[in-house]
Amino acid sequence: MNDLVRQHTALSDTDLEWLHLLVSEWQLLSDLSFADLVLWVPTLDGTRYVSVAQMRPNTGPTSYQDDMVGHLVPRGRRPMLDSALDEGRIVREGDPEWREEVPVRVESIPVRREGRVLGVIARNTNLLTVRTPSRLELTYLQSASDLAQMIAAGSFPFPGQQVDMDASPRAGDGLIRLDADGIVQYASPNALSAYHRLGLAADLVGHHLGQATAELAPARGPVDEALVKLASGWAPREFEVEGNEGVIQLRAIPLKPKGTHIGSLVLLRDVTELRRRERELITKDATIREIHHRVKNNLQTVAALLRLQSRRMDSEQGREALNEAVRRVGSIAIVHETLSQTLDERVEFDEIADRVLAMVAEISPGKVITRRTGRFGILDAEVATPLSMVLTEVLQNALEHAFDQVERGVVEVGAVRGGSRTEPRLLVTVQDNGRGLPEGFDPHRAGNLGLQIVRTLVEGELGGKFDMVRAPERGTQVILDVPVRAEKQH
Repeated sequence: MNDLVRQHTALSDTDLEWLHLLVSEWQLLSDLSFADLVLWVPTLDGTRYVSVAQMRPNTGPTSYQDDMVGHLVPRGRRPMLDSALDEGRIVREGDPEWREEVPVRVESIPVRREGRVLGVIARNTNLLTVRTPSRLELTYLQSASDLAQMIAAGSFPFPGQQVDMDASPRAGDGLIRLDADGIVQYASPNALSAYHRLGLAADLVGHHLGQATAELAPARGPVDEALVKLASGWAPREFEVEGNEGVIQLRAIPLKPKGTHIGSLVLLRDVTELRRRERELITKDATIREIHHRVKNNLQTVAALLRLQSRRMDSEQGREALNEAVRRVGSIAIVHETLSQTLDERVEFDEIADRVLAMVAEISPGKVITRRTGRFGILDAEVATPLSMVLTEVLQNALEHAFDQVERGVVEVGAVRGGSRTEPRLLVTVQDNGRGLPEGFDPHRAGNLGLQIVRTLVEGELGGKFDMVRAPERGTQVILDVPVRAEKQH
């Protein structure tokens, strides 16, 4: 719609925003009318109309099999569009049109904003299945007529009330028609069923909806007055009511077709099962986070015991082996700590990498500078846990073996997301400026425990590739190439 309006019309950005607001609401008008809607806007030179949006009803057969968006129609070909645009009134005159042997009643509704007519909605009703309307259908049609008059007067949609049609109740979910005093004139079967689930034992018709709703909801003191007001439909609002063992979502739409409040439409949906599932998911998420928190605590306890044991060791080699184990356990604990603070099993690995760098750097404080470049991004837990251990081993190996006791050096961790959209990968490099690899060294055959752990995790668990080569200028470069899941776009 943006492209069509800007390419063909003289409407301003604020006018376009009004059309967007209208289009976010007009599924309701289409369903209540049992009709297709096409929004026509005059072109810049005023000689044609361009259709910028279209909506089909959920409550009846469509009048248009084809997509009408983008069609251009010369002025004069559809006189009802001309009359609605020029006179600023709803035009219903004229005989039905025949489209592919289907009779279609056409009406034109001017779209007004701040006294100006921006375009015209063509309402097209398929008459092939016309029969004597029920009370529900009559209520729908009367409500549609009221909304159409409000659109023509510029009082609908409501400014600042952008509606998410996927989340809001629709006409078919449940509809209640109120008079100006908030008394129920009509309640659809779905609406009545939803209120019965709240605990209503009688019929709704003839009762004040606000008071009936407040009586069904748990007592909340002064809040009851606000609930009575909301359910009476005096203002355009969405809210939820919980009572007995049910939850219903309501949306109130005041009706002012001629500028005077004549009543309200209340759309409602039974969301009991939806809210129950949401609560179950929240409980499940909380349980998973608590498990990660306890695992982290247990790992930290294990690390503390290993650290205590290392202090009692007389052998320098044994003490160092226990300290390495402490760092390995610590890297796993960092991942579980991060997972305990998220709502899913995915973590921002950059924070984990920085903490692993700080933890391993304690081996030689002040002598070696560690830093990170690039971005790891968000990783699944099954990737983050082994990768944190791999990073710990590689960094630990670099800090222990690349530099002499008195040498000051640099270890840099780089991360780049690459690959394709279908097969994203993460390329990690760990490079130092130390003494480099000894002659004939083969990282794929070395018996070092740390390298064995790295090979097993990278190639076996992560399904990636691992290599260790001489750095271009000086030192050693470790290359990790692992498959990852694509990050979600926000």
